[in-house]
Amino acid sequence: MIIITILITFFSIISLLVLHEFGHFIVAKKFGVKVDEFGIGYPPRLFGKKIGETLYSVNLLPFGAFVKIPGEGGEKSNLEDCRVFTGKPVWQRFLIIVGGVVSFWLVAAILLSIVFSMGTSQAISDEETGNLVNAKVQILAVYPNTPAEEAGIKAGDSIKQFSFAGDGTQFSIEKVKEIQELTEKYKGQEVILTIQRGEKIFDVSLIPRESPPKDEGPMGITLIRTAEKSYSWWLSPVKGVEATINLTAAVIMGWGNIIGNLIQGEGLPKGVQLLGPIGIGAVVYQAAQVGINYFLQFIAMIAVYLAIFNILPIPALDGGKLVFLVIEKVKGSPVNQKIEQNITAAFFTLLILLMIWVTIQDITRLF
Repeated sequence: MIIITILITFFSIISLLVLHEFGHFIVAKKFGVKVDEFGIGYPPRLFGKKIGETLYSVNLLPFGAFVKIPGEGGEKSNLEDCRVFTGKPVWQRFLIIVGGVVSFWLVAAILLSIVFSMGTSQAISDEETGNLVNAKVQILAVYPNTPAEEAGIKAGDSIKQFSFAGDGTQFSIEKVKEIQELTEKYKGQEVILTIQRGEKIFDVSLIPRESPPKDEGPMGITLIRTAEKSYSWWLSPVKGVEATINLTAAVIMGWGNIIGNLIQGEGLPKGVQLLGPIGIGAVVYQAAQVGINYFLQFIAMIAVYLAIFNILPIPALDGGKLVFLVIEKVKGSPVNQKIEQNITAAFFTLLILLMIWVTIQDITRLF
């Protein structure tokens, strides 16, 4: 099961990248631009089949996908201008580039629609009563280097019971405030939490800190009360789109807070970590262990993060290409291809170095 879960996690993330390139591909085809190749993975090529004028290939390195369009990189082509990327109007080139980014949001909306139709845990207040399905107290986040992290508690776990190790007194947990009050009462003493993770139920012991850092709490966790709700087939897509918009706004606000902290010299906010491919894979694997709904929600969240990141005005990303198109529109002529390629190559190198550094951090945290 572990191997199957890892494979599903890996192919799910790769599928997002393939669908991103498919977004570029389908819009390019729509506008009559010739596509030489649509490849899954990166060369060397394992096999391929030419259908029409496009070669569809599967390649050895399974780290994404690519679309080869004549003229996109500024190279010359023997095709007539109307079939080359650079021969198309600026607005069409703009949409071809944006097509890849939009595909991420579409995938997120579809996945979240499926989640809402299946039934998903949603935040509710401690005061909410009535016909609640599977109401529980869940762990929203675990801060690093805290009693909770050392005990092996993970985001997505739910707390079923709180016990004082000293005399075995047990308390069933139904509300967030119950955990908060009990934790405050037994600070500095060993307590036992009964945790549910997916189908597994187990106990962990820890000692809530008497003087925790600001905003971390004695155990080092953020709690939320949830209950399961599902929606009809026609309302689920509406909720999926709404959730995608809300998630996008939340990510943008979160990044804004991080940038604000960095500008003010305060460093990253507590609990915020940069994750590379390995770190993301590890978190997705954890979500898959909790349940299919959490797994789909997390894949949707990754899709939103990739959409926003990809549209940033950074050369080597789709957002950087859009910047060059805007400059071309304003000045009335394309940016010098040599300059554009050099700038793109420089930023691509920086992104690769950043990814290597983040990956090293991922490995250090995991192993």
